[in-house]
Amino acid sequence: MFPGLGGLYTVKLKLQLKGLRLSFKIKKRKVKEKAEAVAAPPLDEIIPEEIMVRPTTLARRSLRGYEEIESYPLEEPWVYARILRHRETKELLYWIDEIPLSSREKEIYKQVMDILYWEMKPPPSGVDVIAYFSREARRIVRTFQIRLGRTPGVSWRKILYYVLRDSIGFGPIDPLMKDPNIEDISCNGVRRPVYVWHRRYEYIPTSLVFEREEELDNLVVKLVHMAGKHISVAFPVVDAILPGGHRLAATYKKEVTTGGSSFTIRKFREDPLTVVDMIQGKSLSPMLAAYYWILMEHKRPGMVMGVTGSGKTTTMNALLTMLKPSVKIVTIEDTPELKLPLENWVQLVPRMSYGFGSEKAGEITLYDLVRISLRYRPDIIVVGEVRGEEAYVLFQAIATGHGGMTTLHAENIDAAAKRLTSPPMNIPKGYIPLMNFALLIRRVEVVDKETGRLRVTRRITDTWEIEDYGKYIQVHKWDARRDEHVLNLKSSRLLNLIAELRGWSMDEILEEIDRRAVVMKWMAARNMRSYREVARVIREYYLEPDKVYKRAIIELEEGSYGEDKL
Repeated sequence: MFPGLGGLYTVKLKLQLKGLRLSFKIKKRKVKEKAEAVAAPPLDEIIPEEIMVRPTTLARRSLRGYEEIESYPLEEPWVYARILRHRETKELLYWIDEIPLSSREKEIYKQVMDILYWEMKPPPSGVDVIAYFSREARRIVRTFQIRLGRTPGVSWRKILYYVLRDSIGFGPIDPLMKDPNIEDISCNGVRRPVYVWHRRYEYIPTSLVFEREEELDNLVVKLVHMAGKHISVAFPVVDAILPGGHRLAATYKKEVTTGGSSFTIRKFREDPLTVVDMIQGKSLSPMLAAYYWILMEHKRPGMVMGVTGSGKTTTMNALLTMLKPSVKIVTIEDTPELKLPLENWVQLVPRMSYGFGSEKAGEITLYDLVRISLRYRPDIIVVGEVRGEEAYVLFQAIATGHGGMTTLHAENIDAAAKRLTSPPMNIPKGYIPLMNFALLIRRVEVVDKETGRLRVTRRITDTWEIEDYGKYIQVHKWDARRDEHVLNLKSSRLLNLIAELRGWSMDEILEEIDRRAVVMKWMAARNMRSYREVARVIREYYLEPDKVYKRAIIELEEGSYGEDKL
């Protein structure tokens, strides 16, 4: 099987290598059933006159009483996202507005897909599989178009859109994968709406509903094959990475879920959020970012806390970008989500076992990887999330002088300490201060100044320095009433220690934080938000701090970057 095409070549290879024509026919029939579009309901049954949207092939619910509050293209002109709100209940709905195929176009689409499965050859070694198939699909569609001659009322570009969507794309969820505002996609079973986590509206249902179990089963198999994994009745649970770095968790049929197959996709940003993005979004202030910068420069071990979906990994990724470019870093994650601009970086991932019972032949756990990471002589060890015995090894590594970062599911510093000292992590209480600082990020509601409405966003609400188990110094707290970050850095124990190591007074290190805050404010004002661009400025500051600071001062004074923008 070639990764990224969801089993596209399985049929061809079986035909060539084994001559199993029966196997070909069975798989071909399944693929055809999966690719068939569901007929759209009559326009007057689903769309009131005040909502001027095209009928989608995926709709299964009435839209009477809904009004459109936002719309934007996902792939013009074929598919748009429309956010609808019910006038009475205020319920939100994510409407996938996709141009449907006509009956004639459906017939042509099926024939084109048949030709693809018959004529497609495996790509040459070393060729990009997705690009190869896209090119071949376009060629076959063009050849078929020439063979049919004039076809009034048929849009070949539309047919090509559906061919690419259902073969190298993600099938019916492809529009959701194209939406940059969506962070998570969740399907809980058949005859239930697919839900998405939207950056502006949180969890909302979509117009996509899988009516048949086979349709959903086929999509789950396709997604798992795209991730290069296997799912079946024998192995009904999969945790994998899709092309593009998206994280997939899926179950198959009713083996472990009562509602049938299910899946959740956590989308990965190719260009991750940076500290500049967080400043612009007020998740943290320039002064708080400068404080973290000082801690990261001196390899102070830290912990990012929060609930699921609060932005822990994103925050940790932004903090790691502020490390010195000369450090060596080893990251250990269940699924690789971190994206760093550092060259001296080793990325480790565990390997699961397919053994039965207590036998776990070939399994490599987080615990194994944390132990192995010490042989790499890293300056910083990063564990994506601590949950078990790997936490003890991480704390042991920090005790020997390595820097460290991790995330933990907890809602405050007391809960975090209790989790760490309880089974299965079992960290001795005397080891807790080895983790020098901890910050908490939350999803909160704030009033949008433009619309006056509440909107959901993320804020780093608390920062503590850990002096001992049960003894914490709070150096920062978010003021919810004013939506401001309040810092008390004069009480910082870590800044005192860093000042002593550098031969500075406390006033001098606070002055250095002020200078770095100006640089952060300047980057935000200049919209230097790419993670590589942020890393470049950080690197330049390490080499020539006065030069970068003076440039920031001059350009801030010359530009019209008001405080309210930051």
